[in-house]
Amino acid sequence: MSGLELEKAASNAPRKEILAWASYDIANSTYGTVVATAVYNAYFAHVIAGPSSGLEKGVGTLLLTVVICISSVAIVLTAPIVGTISDATASKKRMLFYSTFTCVIATACLSFFGPGAVIPAMVTLTIANIAFGTGEDLIAAFLPELATKKDMGRISSIGWAAGYVGGLLSLGACLAYVSWAIQRGQTSTEFVPIVMLFCALFFGIAVLPTFVYLKERAQPDPAVIGHNPIHAGFERLKATITHARHYRDLFRFLITLFLYSCGTSTVIHLASVYAQEVVKFTAQDSIVMILVVNVTAAVGASVFGFVQDRIGSVRTLMITLSIWTLAILVAAAAQNKPQLWIAANLVGIAMGSTGSVGRALVGQFAPAGRSGEFLGLWGVAVKLATAVGALTFGAVAFLTHNNYRIAILCTILFFAAGMAMLTRVNEERGKLAASTDINDPLI
Repeated sequence: MSGLELEKAASNAPRKEILAWASYDIANSTYGTVVATAVYNAYFAHVIAGPSSGLEKGVGTLLLTVVICISSVAIVLTAPIVGTISDATASKKRMLFYSTFTCVIATACLSFFGPGAVIPAMVTLTIANIAFGTGEDLIAAFLPELATKKDMGRISSIGWAAGYVGGLLSLGACLAYVSWAIQRGQTSTEFVPIVMLFCALFFGIAVLPTFVYLKERAQPDPAVIGHNPIHAGFERLKATITHARHYRDLFRFLITLFLYSCGTSTVIHLASVYAQEVVKFTAQDSIVMILVVNVTAAVGASVFGFVQDRIGSVRTLMITLSIWTLAILVAAAAQNKPQLWIAANLVGIAMGSTGSVGRALVGQFAPAGRSGEFLGLWGVAVKLATAVGALTFGAVAFLTHNNYRIAILCTILFFAAGMAMLTRVNEERGKLAASTDINDPLI
C-alpha cells in the first residue's frame, strides 16, 4: 500500500478499529500503573531488596533504577530496528503479539519472588519492562494509519485516556483486594504476588480486541521480499539518519522529547517510592493516590487532545511542561500527605497530555508507510530518557544519603532544558517534511 493509500485509509478507519487500538492502552496500563508505578517497584525496593534481605537502606532503590536503566537501554538499542523491520515486512501486529505475550508471562512470574530473591526479580522485571516498552512502540506505530494529521491529536488522546481508564479499573480492583488482605492481617509478601497474577490475567484478556479487530494496513515492501529484513531495517535507519537535515524538526523534537522525558519518566516510575520515603505513604495510600491521578490524567489527555488540534502541539506541550515544573516544586516542598496530593494531581493533568501530545507530534512528522520506524525513534527517545532519568535520581538520592527531595528537584533541570529546545521545533515545517518524504533507500 502506497503512502497516499495509507493516508486515505487513515481517514476512513472505522470506529471499532480505533477502539480496538485504544483497548491496547487499556490492557497494558495495568502493567504501567500497577507494576511499574504503584505496587511492584516499591515492593522490590522495600521488600525484595530491602533491609529484610540483608541490604542497606537505599540499595533497593538504586538497584531498581539499575533495572529501569538496563531495560530502557535494551529498548533504545532494538526499537529502531524493530520499527523499520515491522514497516518493511508489514509485521507490526505479529511483533506486537510476541512482545505482549512475553510481558504477560513475565508479569505472572514476578509473583514467585520474595525477600532476598534480588537477582531473579531483577532479571524478570527487566524482561517485562523490555517487552512492555516494545509493545508501546509497536501499538503507537498504528496511529498514523488510523488518523489523519488533522485529527491525530484527538485520536492519540483517545488511546491515552483509555489507558488511564484501564489503569483505574485494574488499580481499583487491586486496591479492593489489598484492603481486604490487610484487614485480614496479610503482609505485602502475601498479597503482592496475587496482585501480579491479576495484572497478568487482566493484560492478557483486555488485549484481545486489539488482536481481533486491529488491521495491519501496510503491505510488505517489494524491495525487501527475498532479502534479509534485519539488513533492510538497518539500511532504512541509516538512510533516515543520513537525511537528518530534511527531518530536522523531527530530530529536534526527539531531543526535546528525550530531555523532558528524563523528568516525566523518573516521576512516573519512582512516584510510590518517593511518597513512601518522604511523607510515609503506606502501600494503600500509594494505590489510592495513583488511582486518583489516573482520573486527572485521563481528563488531561482528553482535554489537551482537543487543545492540541486547535493551537498546535508545540504550544500545548509548553503549557503541560510548565504544569510539570510546578508539580515538582510542590512535591519537593511537601511536608504532609495533602500537600503531596496537590502535586500528584498536577502531575496527573500534565502526564496524560504530555504523553499523548508527544506521540501524536511524532506521528505527524512520520511519512506515510513508515510509522513503525519513526515511532520506534519516539520509543528510543523515551526509553533512553527513562534510563538517564532513573539513574540520575538514584545516584543523587544515594550520594545525598537518601535525600529524595533533592533528587526530585533535579528533574526540573530536564523540564527547563526540554522547554528551551522545544522553542526550536517548527511544527508546520516538520509536517511538510513528512509529506515530501525523500528517503527511499531500498529502491
